[in-house]
Amino acid sequence: MAAVLTLGTAEAKTVKTTFEVKGNCDMCQKRIEKAAKSVKGVTSARWNKQNGQLSLVYDNKQTSPEKVQQALAAAGHDCGSFKADKKVYDKLPDCCKYRDNASKH
Repeated sequence: MAAVLTLGTAEAKTVKTTFEVKGNCDMCQKRIEKAAKSVKGVTSARWNKQNGQLSLVYDNKQTSPEKVQQALAAAGHDCGSFKADKKVYDKLPDCCKYRDNASKH
């Protein structure tokens, strides 16, 4: 895991990071990317359905991964230390419900 270190500058920096976002399908991908891109300062968001990783590019003076994760949880997707509210999660289409997938084969 790489750390980003900025010394002696107050200028904005474009930062790239990845983190896991729970989801299943193409509808999840669209919802995840839309929610991430809705956060001011996010310049790029691509979710990989196969490995569940969101590749994020953002301006660190405008936002942070935590703010993006909050937006994703508000859209119904667990990620990082943020869990989607049950009421929001329950409104997702059945194909998007990832919490029960461990018991499905």
